[in-house]
Amino acid sequence: MTDHAFTRTFFARIATAAAGLLLSFGALAAAGGPVEQAGTDIGDRASLQRGAQHYMNYCAGCHSLKFMRYSRMAEDLGLTEDEVMNNLNLTGAAYGEHILTSMPAEQSAQWFGQTPPDLSLITRVRGSDWVYTYLKSFYLDESRPLGWNNTLFPNASMPNPLWEMQGLMRPVHGEPDEIGEPVVTHLEMGVPGSQNAQQFDQTVRDITTFLEYVGEPAALKRQQLGVWVLLFLTLLTFLAWLLKQEYWRDVH
Repeated sequence: MTDHAFTRTFFARIATAAAGLLLSFGALAAAGGPVEQAGTDIGDRASLQRGAQHYMNYCAGCHSLKFMRYSRMAEDLGLTEDEVMNNLNLTGAAYGEHILTSMPAEQSAQWFGQTPPDLSLITRVRGSDWVYTYLKSFYLDESRPLGWNNTLFPNASMPNPLWEMQGLMRPVHGEPDEIGEPVVTHLEMGVPGSQNAQQFDQTVRDITTFLEYVGEPAALKRQQLGVWVLLFLTLLTFLAWLLKQEYWRDVH
């Protein structure tokens, strides 16, 4: 194979793979409905700390984070051992142990129809925007076993864990679909919660930010190292320029 043919084949394969990825992401978005931009920033330590607190208070009762240790979370989020053990550890686990739920798997499967999944990698699988939108998309639905449904993930088997803050959302239906099922066009507030819309958006963003960090804790280190790498490259470029000037001084 000639160099030209190899290059053409190589870029053709890249284009095909990129097109496949775009189609896959497009199909996923279409299947789950439109998603909102989460606007997360894992470099925001305050957001991470708030997200950890909210997660432990409202999510950890059912969902584990089996790839994350309390000690690692404390180090990365700038928390002391006492702060973690007193405020974030609700199961009595040791400081160096993984974050597991105290809910027995058999009972949870009985209550919810299936065992609530571990959420260590949920943002890696679904994406931060999906998680953010999902947590905002619960509404009351008397036809469901637990009385809740979700516009992004219809017939979800879990209730809304954040309803006290968000309030009770009710669906507004539009024209039925092709099979005669009612279509939810949007949600409206039924009973207000303890937070207004802006405050609740920030709460959900904080939880999503924390889950994004849990999915890839090394990303925090990369951000910190990235600044030093850029400074090093800037200095190296300056030294290279000075060296070039010195080499070319006699030529001119």
